[in-house]
Amino acid sequence: MHPTDTAMPPSAGHAEIRIVAATPEAARAVAQVIRRSFAGAEQRSYPVPEGGTRLHLTVDTASAAEPALSWLATSRPPSRTGTHVDEV
Repeated sequence: MHPTDTAMPPSAGHAEIRIVAATPEAARAVAQVIRRSFAGAEQRSYPVPEGGTRLHLTVDTASAAEPALSWLATSRPPSRTGTHVDEV
């Protein structure tokens, strides 16, 4: 686990998103797209030891814009779940 990660999951109706990009600009561009679909106020960025930027967002999934809300209502859990190789 990264030292800045929290052990507790976000509150109900919220999701935490982590973006790792080569540059802060690339991370911000992805974050902008996410903010068009979900309300969210909390954003934190950290340097990645190997280079690049890690951006953490907390979004409110209960306040999703229409395209995201439609997707959330019809989506199913993926058949392959679990953590990525670099996650705990």
